Amino acid sequence: MPARRILESPEHAELIELVRTVLASQIAPQVARVEAEERFPREAFRVLGELGVLGLAYSEELGGLGLPSEVYLQVLEEIASVWASVAVGVSVHALSCFAIANYGTPQQQQRWLPEMLGGTMLGAYSLSEPHAGSDPAAMMTTARRDGENYVLNGTKAWVTHGGYADFYTVMARTSGLPGDRDGISCFYIPAGTPGLIADEPERKMGLTGSPTASIRFENLVIPADHLIGEEGAGLKIALAALDAGRLGIAACATGLAQGALDVALDYARNREAFEHPIIQYQGVSFMLADIEATIVSARATLLSAARLKDMGLNYSKEASIAKLIATDGAMRATTDAVQVLGGAGYTRDFPVERFMREAKIMQIFEGTNQIQRVVIARHLERSGSGAIVSKQFALA
Repeated sequence: MPARRILESPEHAELIELVRTVLASQIAPQVARVEAEERFPREAFRVLGELGVLGLAYSEELGGLGLPSEVYLQVLEEIASVWASVAVGVSVHALSCFAIANYGTPQQQQRWLPEMLGGTMLGAYSLSEPHAGSDPAAMMTTARRDGENYVLNGTKAWVTHGGYADFYTVMARTSGLPGDRDGISCFYIPAGTPGLIADEPERKMGLTGSPTASIRFENLVIPADHLIGEEGAGLKIALAALDAGRLGIAACATGLAQGALDVALDYARNREAFEHPIIQYQGVSFMLADIEATIVSARATLLSAARLKDMGLNYSKEASIAKLIATDGAMRATTDAVQVLGGAGYTRDFPVERFMREAKIMQIFEGTNQIQRVVIARHLERSGSGAIVSKQFALA
């Protein structure tokens, strides 16, 4: 097991090794082709679902594997080092399950979670709108109560797996006007529900194996028991889910940077210039050293936040810090990896150019890194600096 993994038990190490083996034998060979063809890799999710990966983040009582967050995130990192589109998809699926797993009734959990966490269903998270991204309280999608049903109308934007998901976790306004934070509610909507319309996927610069589309609701009718939590609790649910989702994206970014380093390191050891491998030249070796330092720092920050989550402590600020550090770091790491390969790095003969394109979006989704700084600053305004973490541990 490479030293980069931080694991507490042999069982966790065996799981990582199993995932790594499956990635190398069944998934890695198809990455370049599927990304070039911009196809949705449903088969890769099926394979990972059979391993239990889609339910790693949740307890056995709910139908998951019940492993610590730090193990789940390191599995996610392994996937991202091979295929970022799939790793992001696994993270988004976990995000989509969050509402029912944490706020659903026992009946809702028994009805929907087994398939959601068992690997046979794939979810989509629907919060952003064309005019309401960083400010979700400005959403205009409505859910009007009509007897024993709700009727939804509106449009969601930037939905990962839009048009391909088996279910959608949707935030919609049940009362108030755009800007009212207390008038938003959360709903479970199965794919195929009449009135759910997926637009053509966006044409993106990266993550081309991960479809992103707008989803429209046109007089969509769902039973009232598809409401998750209480009316008006939707924004609270959404923001709590995003804390966990930001850890997922931080893990994806760290894995992406690790994949870029692996390629750059192999190239630098084997490429010769002036009768020496280029890794022996300081200009190259220092870039590789900086990438390694970036990855190790991001991983440590990510796992520190994950441990707070596993202990049931508040980790919102730490999730934003992890997302900020890991995704900014991945952008630098992948850019430098391209530089290490020189002209070859700018071609599609090597994956580092794809890694670089994929890193950019990670600074944007799950809350832009500018928004992460806002979140961190607000925590500092309320509670001060990192000393609050020590206080949390003292109270645990």
